[in-house]
Amino acid sequence: MKRTTIAVLTALLLTAAACSKRSGGGGIKLRTDTDSIAYIIGMNVGMNLLKTDSTLNVSALCEGIRDVFRAAPKFTAGEAQAYYLRYVNHTLPERARAYEAQFIEDIVKSNRSYARTASGAAYTVAEVGDQERVPAADRDSVVLRWVIRTADGAAVYSSYERGDTVRTTLGDLKPGVRESIKLIGPGGRLEAWVPSAAAYGADGDETLGIRPNTTLRYEIELIGVDKYADRFRRGNLRR
Repeated sequence: MKRTTIAVLTALLLTAAACSKRSGGGGIKLRTDTDSIAYIIGMNVGMNLLKTDSTLNVSALCEGIRDVFRAAPKFTAGEAQAYYLRYVNHTLPERARAYEAQFIEDIVKSNRSYARTASGAAYTVAEVGDQERVPAADRDSVVLRWVIRTADGAAVYSSYERGDTVRTTLGDLKPGVRESIKLIGPGGRLEAWVPSAAAYGADGDETLGIRPNTTLRYEIELIGVDKYADRFRRGNLRR
């Protein structure tokens, strides 16, 4: 944690010259080479910060850098770290959860075909499938195809595009997905909006490209179910 904080502060310090100067475009360098390098580093840090949080107050950012160079920061290093961690670990997630709750509530209100699960996921069933084979136990095996999208409709993962199926146990699925799949049998299809707390949470999933605190929309087709109770019986019969 300490190394991360030092790295962030170092990157911000390097943008001080950029914050205090203005430059024309067209590749014209600043007064000196070192000023030009400082500005370029500032551009790089600025572009990365823009990707991370486009709502940052640039004036406040530059003020913090200038105050460090003046040896008159408004926070001590310890206070700054504590405030930052509290904001990242508590304030932001709380805001995200409140936004998600309202977002999914609006979906349910606008479309009466949607209902809610215990985890807060909103689902609508297109096909119920074989109700005699609905998965219920966490050790039941399921075979499914799905498309996972973000709230803005961008596809994160598609079994159809990849030409594959997902084979797993019910218990290994994310809570919101697990609850939803318990509503259909083989041949069933549903759509579910899953809040981050019932999906990938505050960590997200870097491999899938899912950002922290992300609401996801799942389009799920249940292909097959192998109930644990049936596997257990088959195993005993072979003995």
